[in-house]
Amino acid sequence: MRRSRPPILWLVLSGILGFWLTLGCHKQSASTSASLGGSIHPYSTEMEKDDGQWLRATKDFANTRYSSLNQITIQNVSHLRVAWTFSTMVPHGQEAAPIVANNTMYVATPWPNVLYALDLTKPGAPLKWKYEPHPSPAAKGEACCDWVSRGAVFDNGKIFFNTLDGYTIALNADTGQELWRTRLADLSKGETITMAPMVVHNHVFVGNSGGEFGVRGWLAALDTSNGKLAWKAYSTGPDKEVLIGPRFRPYYNTDKGSDLGVKTWPPDAWRIGGGTVWGFLSYDPVLNLIYYGTANPGPWNAEVRPGDNKWTAGMFARDPDTGEAVWFYQMSPHDLFDWDGINEDVLVDLPLQGKLRKVLLRPDRNGHLYVIDRSTGQVLSATPYAYTNTTNGVDLQTGALRRIPDKTPKTGQVVRNICPVAPGAKDWQPSSFSPQTGLLYIPHQNMCMDEEGTEASYIAGTPYVGSTVQYYAGPGGHMGELTAWDPIAGKAAWVIKDKYPIWSGTVTTGGDLVFFGTMDGWFKAADAKTGDVLWQFKADSGIIGQPISYRGPDGKQYIAILSGIGGWPGSIVSGQLDTRDGTAANGWGKALPNIRNEVTAGGTLYVFSLP
Repeated sequence: MRRSRPPILWLVLSGILGFWLTLGCHKQSASTSASLGGSIHPYSTEMEKDDGQWLRATKDFANTRYSSLNQITIQNVSHLRVAWTFSTMVPHGQEAAPIVANNTMYVATPWPNVLYALDLTKPGAPLKWKYEPHPSPAAKGEACCDWVSRGAVFDNGKIFFNTLDGYTIALNADTGQELWRTRLADLSKGETITMAPMVVHNHVFVGNSGGEFGVRGWLAALDTSNGKLAWKAYSTGPDKEVLIGPRFRPYYNTDKGSDLGVKTWPPDAWRIGGGTVWGFLSYDPVLNLIYYGTANPGPWNAEVRPGDNKWTAGMFARDPDTGEAVWFYQMSPHDLFDWDGINEDVLVDLPLQGKLRKVLLRPDRNGHLYVIDRSTGQVLSATPYAYTNTTNGVDLQTGALRRIPDKTPKTGQVVRNICPVAPGAKDWQPSSFSPQTGLLYIPHQNMCMDEEGTEASYIAGTPYVGSTVQYYAGPGGHMGELTAWDPIAGKAAWVIKDKYPIWSGTVTTGGDLVFFGTMDGWFKAADAKTGDVLWQFKADSGIIGQPISYRGPDGKQYIAILSGIGGWPGSIVSGQLDTRDGTAANGWGKALPNIRNEVTAGGTLYVFSLP
């Protein structure tokens, strides 16, 4: 473990309507103060009030996953113990964030996508109700990377969630009564839905998965009252279907022009070009913009799809009410490595070059931590947060990712030591941000791969990849890292290393703690300022879920996490795959040959509190 004390920085969560919080002036490092032209004076900004609940996977609209609750501290976290547990009865990848609203906890399972409501007002949180949607068993064969669900969202007395076979469902949050059920994905084409929905105003937003099956990506907005489609924006194709119109003002010239979602592809390739939307959304209510990323183009083999392949491997800012695109930025044009652009965008206000900027922080799969002006899409900085030998930075004038040609995959030829891997320096597992430390806590991989391009033929509903990969540990011999990143200084404050990829999300708290899990089943709490691990608990299975912090009806602070290995790397365990095949789980067999001997499949919710 490398540790150093981070400078205390002025960063403030971005404008969510709520209460005014006035922050005191903190000391800055000499380099930071110099870059700002002197000391930073106190300022105020609007924030979303933390009422102790956890209504959506992202915690707040700014996607910070920060809980202001501070009963659990660096001084007493060692006394944390299990308050109660709950079995989901599904031994597959548990990636969901539990949702807490009105003294009820909602837990979404992987397929068969049961939604449980647990009564927090009673000892042990007994079952209040459960809803079984009975999704099609065929969905299991169309899911690229286990049968996962990333959770639900609560809004205005309703709970919304998705099923793997492509439905979005609204329930009465008190009773579990079905209010409406809308089919969005076409399973016959390979489309599934794994994402946690997001609600803004009267729309619930849902995107599709299935880029490895040659589907066409989209984000849909449904009316929360009746489930009817309000708008649908595709990630490829003509402008009218991408909802690009007169409001579209991308910052960089490479994103300007008409019908680039067609012209930057071979003829008709955009129709099966991927760009799915299965990550997390964020929302700025002052600008009235939602932000989200688009996944890899299909197939992986880039030689069969010359061009920038817009609008994949990038991110959109859209009007949530109309769906109109306002700007777009492509992190990985003509993606070579399956670097989906679906990673989270964390909205903060940063003092940069002497003034306060409204930005978003994006730890991208390509290994760079982007600081982007969220009003315009301008990249203000892009710094590697993980080891990379495939790119040489980002040109801030053009926004272009500078590639190293020797690492370009080729058909029929194995290119070795490509870093980072296809799952990226970081996959979907979400970061968290603490306004107290000014640091972003990034769970990620430290891995490299060998890749060979292969022939790819499109048949609806079947894999459309065109590449063979094998993964292994990166420099240092470990595969996982939790990095506390200083976005102003552009460097790590501290790093915790782990032998396996850190595939869980993180949550930070007002007690100056960061919680995270490991694939071999340890749930841990670290000092958010130093990285010292202060507490750990061994769960019954590997942890790839999203931890949360909430206030119970008894006034106590609780920490909750789902254990249950699975997902892309963990499907070796949940799917009982043979790791003698180095390409098992599409590349993970070589990287994780012994994990089935170290951890078993499971599906348990753990809730912790102080005595």
